[in-house]
Amino acid sequence: MKVLLFWSGGKDSAWAFYQLRKAGLPVAALVTTATAEHIVPFHGVHVDWVRKQARAVDLPLWEVPLPYPCPNDLYESIVGTLLTQARQQGFTHVAFGDLYLEDIRAYREKLAQAAGLKPLFPAWIGKAHRSLGLARLMLSRGFRAIVTYTDPLQLPTTSPGALYTWEWIKALPPTVDPCGERGEFHTFCFAGPIFEKPICLPKHALADLALPYCRWPLL
Repeated sequence: MKVLLFWSGGKDSAWAFYQLRKAGLPVAALVTTATAEHIVPFHGVHVDWVRKQARAVDLPLWEVPLPYPCPNDLYESIVGTLLTQARQQGFTHVAFGDLYLEDIRAYREKLAQAAGLKPLFPAWIGKAHRSLGLARLMLSRGFRAIVTYTDPLQLPTTSPGALYTWEWIKALPPTVDPCGERGEFHTFCFAGPIFEKPICLPKHALADLALPYCRWPLL
């Protein structure tokens, strides 16, 4: 068994890795997508941040460049090629950090199976109402993250750069998922039991979060 983990750098990716490790499943590499400007889609962080995480867990990081615009058929072709190459290199499974969106899960399952890989969803909770409990559990296990993107339509008064804390979660509007599973916000995980020590970022890095980043059709 050999697992490839899709990695955005956020708390859910980190939690998925944690669950895979707890289960004794061998993650052999991480994979992330990035724009021509070296920005991780949706999360809005420079790929250098993710490289630091990969080094901290001592795993290779596969970086997949995405053009802009990147319609879904092109995305599927790029990811399909990647997954086929992974299978040729001995990978048997591909894992994702999704929590409960059934349509996204079915989409990923289709991509994985087309390449001959078995999909894994180690962070899966299945129901939206379980997100609050999961958020509390992540924090209790020592995971720490910063909010790197907020949807201005769903969180108009909230800006990136805040710490993902219990106080921040409790202040969210009731329509916003506590884990941001519907895209309300995205995070970057800088500490937790999967890392030997916290990820250090330069002081100017947080200022970059205020820059406008393109939204993408899929992670």
